[in-house]
Amino acid sequence: MAPRRYLVIAATALFSMYVVVTSGAFVRLTASGLGCDNWPHCGDKPYPEAGFHAFVEFGNRIVALIGILLTLVAWLASRRTTGLSRLGRLGALGALLGAVGQIPLGGITVILELHPVAVMSHFFLSFLVVACATIATIEGWSLVVGRGDPVGPRWWRRLVAADVAACAAMIASGAVVTAAGPHSGGEDIRRLGVEITDAMYVHVRASAVFGIGFLIVGAWLVRNRRAAPGVLRLGALLLAVLVGQMILGEIQYRNAIPWGMVLVHVLLSATIWTLMVSLAHVAYRPPVTLLEGTAERARAATAGAASSNL
Repeated sequence: MAPRRYLVIAATALFSMYVVVTSGAFVRLTASGLGCDNWPHCGDKPYPEAGFHAFVEFGNRIVALIGILLTLVAWLASRRTTGLSRLGRLGALGALLGAVGQIPLGGITVILELHPVAVMSHFFLSFLVVACATIATIEGWSLVVGRGDPVGPRWWRRLVAADVAACAAMIASGAVVTAAGPHSGGEDIRRLGVEITDAMYVHVRASAVFGIGFLIVGAWLVRNRRAAPGVLRLGALLLAVLVGQMILGEIQYRNAIPWGMVLVHVLLSATIWTLMVSLAHVAYRPPVTLLEGTAERARAATAGAASSNL
């Protein structure tokens, strides 16, 4: 398979995971988690007959099935793409296994009547799948354009990697806030047993730790912007999404957490996670396009040396 075709397939699979995350959040925020309570059927039949909640829950199953099929296609394509790195193939395989793993986990979540721990596990696995699909896509991009040398000194790359963990902690604490809040996924669903104010206390501090780490990462990129201009642009995009997320989080908290805003908040969380995983990955294995300034200077130096020899 041609590398460019694989890149399109991998990127499509990654996009489908965004749709799955958004669809799952819509199920929870509309209290449709038990719309199809007789898993894997929807009531007495394998499809919904009537009712908003049943159609929402069944629609999420269809979206998830499409996502599984796309990750399967991406994995099969990775095996037929000559030159794709082992990491790229592992990323495609991880995305497929994680997507398939959502099937029994979703069933367990329904059987347990939306126990908050099961719901959060469902959510966390989705983000793990997104991370794997992101890695598979970036490796496909590198195969098309070429891969450059690692960016920055070792301490900076390690800081970026550590900030991925901080980002995961921020998202996990945000999931706890949702579990402690008004959107539990259905009517009369058991809560997590944590006060939302306490959950917010932890979430804000986890966000601060992530933000401080990211500011250090970004400061180095700004000071060394000529070395990796594309990586700087990626960091700037992440910063813009973070600012928007903080503003939205403050607004929704002060307005009794309306479910529409929470849905956007979840989508932005998935975007932040994808961009952070991407930033960490390209720090070690950057597509040469992100180092175009360095490549252009190298070509200019080579051309200058050839001219002087003449």
